[in-house]
Amino acid sequence: MFLLVFSYVLGSITRPGIWYSTTVASPRGISALIHTFVWMWATEWVVFVIEVVGVYMLVYLVGRVDCQTHTRIALVFGLASYTTMLIIVGILSSMMWPGKAEWATTGGVLNAFYGGNTFAQLGMRAPFMFAITAVVDGIVTARFEDAQLKRDIARKLSVLGIVATLAGAAMLQWYLATLPESAGVVLENRLPEHFPLAMAVAVGAALVYFLVRYMQPRALVSSVAAAMTVVILVAGLWPEEVARESLRKPWVAGQYVYSNQVVGADVPSVGVRSEIPTIEAHGFLKTHIFVPEKLRTIDDGNRVEAGRLLALTTCANCHSLTATGMHPLQRYFGPGHSERDVAEYLQAALAGGNTLYMPQIPLNDDQARALAAWILSTMSGQGAAQAAAQPTIRTE
Repeated sequence: MFLLVFSYVLGSITRPGIWYSTTVASPRGISALIHTFVWMWATEWVVFVIEVVGVYMLVYLVGRVDCQTHTRIALVFGLASYTTMLIIVGILSSMMWPGKAEWATTGGVLNAFYGGNTFAQLGMRAPFMFAITAVVDGIVTARFEDAQLKRDIARKLSVLGIVATLAGAAMLQWYLATLPESAGVVLENRLPEHFPLAMAVAVGAALVYFLVRYMQPRALVSSVAAAMTVVILVAGLWPEEVARESLRKPWVAGQYVYSNQVVGADVPSVGVRSEIPTIEAHGFLKTHIFVPEKLRTIDDGNRVEAGRLLALTTCANCHSLTATGMHPLQRYFGPGHSERDVAEYLQAALAGGNTLYMPQIPLNDDQARALAAWILSTMSGQGAAQAAAQPTIRTE
């Protein structure tokens, strides 16, 4: 019953929220994934139905069928769950890097799905999921009234947890070796410094917890198991998921949709053409569908407001727009820089797409100046005055 409520009732409640929020935040990214993997997702839904039926059978057939039949139902349920993970991991891997390079030219769902990162990520996730199972199941095991049964199950779960944690740490090295060069740069330079420490603490705490639980099964109580579940989720799983989401940036799907929803590369196999030449010719504000009409043309009266809109639409998926959070824009500029300095830096960094982790978003002079004016306005209350006083930037 705990498995049913914890994993499937609560999971089913959160799933619509996840789909809603991801579709709002990344409509083109979700569209790209659905058009590429529609049959994979259909397969996953079929397998998920088997899971749901299986978990209800496990709960409500206890005592109604013999032990061997119940165990077979559990095996079918477990295999269906693992198949679901395989399909989802393949899609997640393709979000960072399509399985095979020929997918961009020849297409094919399997070319997009199966790549070096797919099985490495599956190999990493599987043991860590078993480790989390060993932690969460302690909540249930602690409530067993039979002392011998509690001791036996607690020790078996502890062994599972120790082996799975060590295996997951080893598989993590394989996973890191399959990352593209851009992801390696992000991993080394762009993630918060506390993430590696948080994950190391989570792994270490889990191993100590499993060892103590193995040696002293009587010490296992539901409150401690629940607290360790929260520790693992907050200190281990949360940083890992944030890191995984960050590693694929600036892309969000298939190395052709930026996280800011701009199509940044040609994909002949699906009939997609890059929007970069259009943006370069007409400017971002005049080509973005959701820009208010009053901001499509920049002047002295709306320069800072237009800069804020540019920051929201082009930068906010990777950079915090406040002084704290993930890679705040203000962090890259000291107090002594002028609007001209900031604008020239932005154009140099974004115009050519010459860095591994920054998208190519060519900004014309007016837009670079507007974005620079807004950045300076967030660093000083004089930003708006600076924006009006600076001359128009000209580049040769």
